[in-house]
Amino acid sequence: MKYHYFICDVFTEQRFGGNQLAVLPDAQKLSDWQMQQVAREFNFSETAFVLPAETGHTRKVRIFTPTTEIPFAGHPNIGTAFVLAETGALGKEIPDTVLFEEKAGLVSIEIQANLDSPTSFELKAPQVLTLQEFPAIRSVAKALSLRENEIVVTTHAPTVASVGLPFLFVEVLDLSVLSQVRIDMAGFDRLLVEGAVPYVHVYTPKTGSTDIQARVFAPLDGVAEDPATGSANCALAALLSHYRSERDGEFSWCVFQGIELGRPSALRIRARKENGCVVASWVGGTCVMISEGWIDVGCS
Repeated sequence: MKYHYFICDVFTEQRFGGNQLAVLPDAQKLSDWQMQQVAREFNFSETAFVLPAETGHTRKVRIFTPTTEIPFAGHPNIGTAFVLAETGALGKEIPDTVLFEEKAGLVSIEIQANLDSPTSFELKAPQVLTLQEFPAIRSVAKALSLRENEIVVTTHAPTVASVGLPFLFVEVLDLSVLSQVRIDMAGFDRLLVEGAVPYVHVYTPKTGSTDIQARVFAPLDGVAEDPATGSANCALAALLSHYRSERDGEFSWCVFQGIELGRPSALRIRARKENGCVVASWVGGTCVMISEGWIDVGCS
């Protein structure tokens, strides 16, 4: 049986930038095994499968990496909303907000149509921030092929943070150090033995600005490096806001990712802090349609 698919680039305004995503807008007859095989065939960091809503919201969405299903991710949600809007699946008048039912909970995406610029999409994380420090700096440095003194701990030690999907967050000294990061697989395996998670976000703030440059690695999921990671950077906004000295407020950054891969990406992130606690976080950006086609999965 053949299934219609669309491929788009997410968190970019230029074709062949951002993060690639395959979306199957009508996947309800596919089995779990078939979804995993399709995701492996596309071999993007994630593939999104759209199903009818089960609890009265816009759609149900399932997300697969080449090796496993995950409960939530950023660019698949942004890209899925984009594909449904672009193809008319959301109706003649595009709604201001869509709600996707996912394993991590309800994912809200605000859609802002602009006359003179691409339509933008902003996702609200389905969960509030959770944190767990991972102070094994020597192990982190080995896993990233860095020296211990190249890891910054003044804002936070290496920390596992999540707003729906956990990542190990590591701040490094500067852009030069960031460019030198290489995954040491033996060291990476050691991180997991010591209780870390298989997704690592490495970043450095740009001097004198609110811009951040980042890299994200998930080699155990078949993704050596990801060019744009919405779920991770959404959690980064919450993490940085948590450590801000201000009691209340809304804080925002622009994150650049994918530079080293030749797929530059731009992600707008923000978080809100009330009474000393981070209560919500968001990530947004734009998308570009690349192609569409049909994939034959055999008998369903």
